[in-house]
Amino acid sequence: MFDILMYLFETYVQSDVELLFDREELTDELSRAGFRADEIGKALIWIEKLAELQNSDINPYVAATQTGSMRIYHPQELARIDTESRGFLLFLEQIQVLNATTREMVLDRVMELDGEPLTLDDLKWVVLMVLFNAPGNEQAYHQMEDLIFEEPEGMLH
Repeated sequence: MFDILMYLFETYVQSDVELLFDREELTDELSRAGFRADEIGKALIWIEKLAELQNSDINPYVAATQTGSMRIYHPQELARIDTESRGFLLFLEQIQVLNATTREMVLDRVMELDGEPLTLDDLKWVVLMVLFNAPGNEQAYHQMEDLIFEEPEGMLH
């Protein structure tokens, strides 16, 4: 399923190609690209739920935005998201790429992915997808792009 999400993100978002909104047409295109029907269905539901999160009139994460609050991870989240990835999420909050609401959106989407525990690189892509789809986070999206694609110059100490 993650491969399908990456394919869609790279094909439509990164290349500025207009996303097909017809579910059947998009399913046919993904099938022609070699993806299995069951995985396509899961990926499209994942995308729809992401849209629901950011389009909801009632923010399910209001409590998470309290200043000075600390995120405690559920055991299922700990099993899915390794220490390095949790540290990266905290770093993104500290540099204000993520706020508590977008962090919770990222965690919600991570927990809905199938498969093995996420790698840090996979998490970075999920963060990009969430920020791209969350209105008002354009600057944060560009910061995240820079973190992913910018190569360090000179020697690292």
